[in-house]
Amino acid sequence: MADVQRHSVHTLVFRSLKRSHDMFLSNQGLLPPVDEKAEKIKIAVKARDLYGLVFEDVKKEQAMKALQEMDSVLHSEHNHSLNTAFNPSSNASAGASGQTLQQLPRKAPSMPKPKWHAPWKLKRVIAGHLGWVRSVAVEPGNEWFATGAADRVIKIWDLASGQLKVSLTGHVSAVRGLAVSDRHPYLFSCGEDRQVKCWDLEYNKVIRHYHGHLSAVYSLSLHPKLDILLTAGRDSTARVWDMRTKANVHTLTGHTNTVASVVTQASEPQVITGSHDSTIRLWDLAAGKSLCTLTNHKKSVRSIVLHPTLNMFASASPDNIKQWKCPEGKFIQNLSGHNAIINCLAVNPDGVLVSGGDNGSLHLWDWRTGYNFQRLQAPVQPGSMTNEAGIFAMTFDQSGTRLITTEADKTIKIYKEDETATEETHPINWRPEILKRRKF
Repeated sequence: MADVQRHSVHTLVFRSLKRSHDMFLSNQGLLPPVDEKAEKIKIAVKARDLYGLVFEDVKKEQAMKALQEMDSVLHSEHNHSLNTAFNPSSNASAGASGQTLQQLPRKAPSMPKPKWHAPWKLKRVIAGHLGWVRSVAVEPGNEWFATGAADRVIKIWDLASGQLKVSLTGHVSAVRGLAVSDRHPYLFSCGEDRQVKCWDLEYNKVIRHYHGHLSAVYSLSLHPKLDILLTAGRDSTARVWDMRTKANVHTLTGHTNTVASVVTQASEPQVITGSHDSTIRLWDLAAGKSLCTLTNHKKSVRSIVLHPTLNMFASASPDNIKQWKCPEGKFIQNLSGHNAIINCLAVNPDGVLVSGGDNGSLHLWDWRTGYNFQRLQAPVQPGSMTNEAGIFAMTFDQSGTRLITTEADKTIKIYKEDETATEETHPINWRPEILKRRKF
């Protein structure tokens, strides 16, 4: 009886710890140790209560199997008929025990242990823009990357050294989206001036304009297989363009507010959009119609990112980061804890998901379990105001080993994994008793 009382008290203590943990997340590593004796008593009581019958059935089956093995060894061929006469009864008893096993309640699924990821560190800060840096794209060869800013300039930087290679001028307002084609020497840009441009990188000149948006264009994406460009913006639409002819193939209408993010992939659904109307829409590219609308978010969806290897995507909103499975948009899990307006997401093939907040905070998550393994607050560039800490866009390079963020303090920051870190120096603070996945 005393053991049971101790167990219930232990449970209550941990419930209150869960609440305290949510309030004081920064003290995550300072929680008191688990009472191992109480844990063992709890597991023993639970096992006896739930699985007492199972243990008995397992023992019976094991005994039956041992008997059968002895029989098969001892009896020779002329006793085969006796064996066949004996086996049906054993099969019947095994079947009965199988029925008992099915009828017993199952154990609740426990949170799986997250994969260990090395912590990330700030390696380089690049300055050069004269306004908020709003967009970034890495070229397929992984040699350079482009950034677009509120100073109306697109700058191309060497990825290895961080040196400026070239500046492209032509937009008359902030550059909000960039994409580099992996099949053509083209860079695409869009901005608050309603313009969508195609730059020929051999001549560093604009060779095509895509006219049609009625307001600022916030996001663009290139189809991986087709010569198609997708753009989305403040006129609540996403538009599908033929890259070569500049024709507006489809106008995807249905959102009731700014479309902040558009992504495209080769498999169905080929187009996914996230909007300030708190919804995500999956689109049929051939028909130009909405396949389904996901209404789980309660606040505006500012970013959507596709997983590079799994057929999944994540969406970011101030209420939660949510993971979904394609093609039907099945909800998988919430990633809670980044209490900020989340402007951008990035994910690498190793399963590291990064979210960037409007307050300059970076949260790094394990994709599979949703475990938040690191939190960073980038220092503001000297000379900027402290309230200019905001991350507007981010992307991993092609290898997934460098993270590039663009920020409100007019800088570009590059992060890399800490190569000296090991699982011993930076252990996973994995506490399934407290860090239970919340249900929404």
